[in-house]
Amino acid sequence: MSSRGAARPNGQSQASKICQFKLVLLGESAVGKSSLVLRFVKGQFHEYQESTIGAAFLTQSVCLDDTTVKFEIWDTAGQERYHSLAPMYYRGAQAAIVVYDITNQETFARAKTWVKELQRQASPSIVIALAGNKADLANKRMVEYEEAQAYADDNSLLFMETSAKTAMNVNDLFLAIGE
Repeated sequence: MSSRGAARPNGQSQASKICQFKLVLLGESAVGKSSLVLRFVKGQFHEYQESTIGAAFLTQSVCLDDTTVKFEIWDTAGQERYHSLAPMYYRGAQAAIVVYDITNQETFARAKTWVKELQRQASPSIVIALAGNKADLANKRMVEYEEAQAYADDNSLLFMETSAKTAMNVNDLFLAIGE
């Protein structure tokens, strides 16, 4: 006799809910957006990553308690000439990760501009995370952790410093968004 399809004592299967989330990554060119996604989705890191043209699309599912969260990830190009395309990607997004490079103050200033744009134009319920990437280069730090944390607190953002290279906080960042 087959046990397939047999009801569990509580009448529920392993993961009782499946949630699908559109998530967009925004930030200046070369801050590590594609590297963060590649690390999260495939567990890989490439020292020399080609620049994204337009946007790349990847998916990844994670289990949180009794819920399977499926991320539909839009990794946008950071070059200025692609900026006008960004609203097309963050429209309808439930979450956004705004990435800056901790060794480059200008990318942090630019990240603040992205946050403002999302607060103005994206869904009011969007979850915005700020990621200070390249934490493995802390000896070249130009953006202090406390400065970024204070900015994140003032703007109700999730905040983590990450390293796509060492995988530091990469999964934690996506899991925190999924929560």
